Formats: sequence, C-alpha cells, structure tokens
Amino acid sequence: MAIERLKKIAGNGAKCTLVCVYGNRAYEDTLAEMEDAAKECGFQVVAAVAAVAQHSIIPQYAANRPDASDEKQLEQFAQQIADKTESAAFVPGNRPYKKAGGAGLVPKPSKDCVKCGVCAKNCPVQAIDPVKFTADSKKCIACMRCMKRCPHNARKVNGAMVSIAAMVIKKACSVRKENELFL
Repeated sequence: MAIERLKKIAGNGAKCTLVCVYGNRAYEDTLAEMEDAAKECGFQVVAAVAAVAQHSIIPQYAANRPDASDEKQLEQFAQQIADKTESAAFVPGNRPYKKAGGAGLVPKPSKDCVKCGVCAKNCPVQAIDPVKFTADSKKCIACMRCMKRCPHNARKVNGAMVSIAAMVIKKACSVRKENELFL
C-alpha cells in the first residue's frame, strides 16, 4: 500500500531519505522496494533508515521502543543525513524482493463493538467496511491500528494465532536490534 501511494508522487529530482519502521524482527527488502519506487518517481535517494519500534502484533517484542537511546541515535542519523550533500545511498535488499508473508491476523469486531466507526476511519488502507466494521483480509496489512484506536477495546485477533506467531518470530525478535542508517 505504501509503495502504491509513493508512486503517485512526482520527485522531480528532489533528494529524499527513505525510512521504514519495523518491530525488531526484520525489514527484509522494504528499503530496496522503497528505493526502486522512489527512483521510478524521480527522487534521488541520498539516505535510508531502518528504525525499530514496538511490534504492532506482538507488543512484547521491542516493547517501549523507540526509547531514549533510539531517539538519540535517530537524531544523530538526521544530522549525518543533513551533512551529506552528494552521492546516492547504498540501500540493502534483494532484487527480486522476497515474497512478503502475512500472518493472517486480521482484527475482527467483538461483541463489545458499538459501531462508532473509529476503526474504519483510522485504517490506513481502508480495509474496514464502514457499515459492517469487518476487515477485508486481502487489504488488511495487520498493522493493528484499528485495535489500538478503538475506544471500546472491541477489535480482537485470534489469541491462539498471535501465540503461534510470537513463537515463530521469538528467536528473531528477542535480541535488541539497533536502528540502521545507510548513506
């Protein structure tokens, strides 16, 4: 979805910095895909940042991130980027990109849903039907924004599936990863 939105912008040779935020597991080819799309739109990519934040589905991973250490590091990155004037950035990733794997965790309204519409209004990809409040599993990106923004705590995902997903990514997420800057 983000790439489709990016492709609607004309860069006209403007310099840009790519930023992806991920939940301490892996960002895989996200920066490479963003770089290709930005170049296709006419941007000059001068830097790329992979920033760690609390995992959106399994919040025990990277809990309370970004923290003060992250903020300091990201401020240093910003200064390094500002100091850079020439040359394209080295951006890691595979081409062709690795196929993204969805965990199939699509939030659903619970019996506590009062149909206030907050979830639908806050869905970044408009995956939630504004009348039925069900999510289109083909559009949903499992960001869990609808769950976080629901004032009634009335959107849920299958707890067993979350537990399985947590076990699958435990090894990759249990070690603190640092933010990365590519110039």
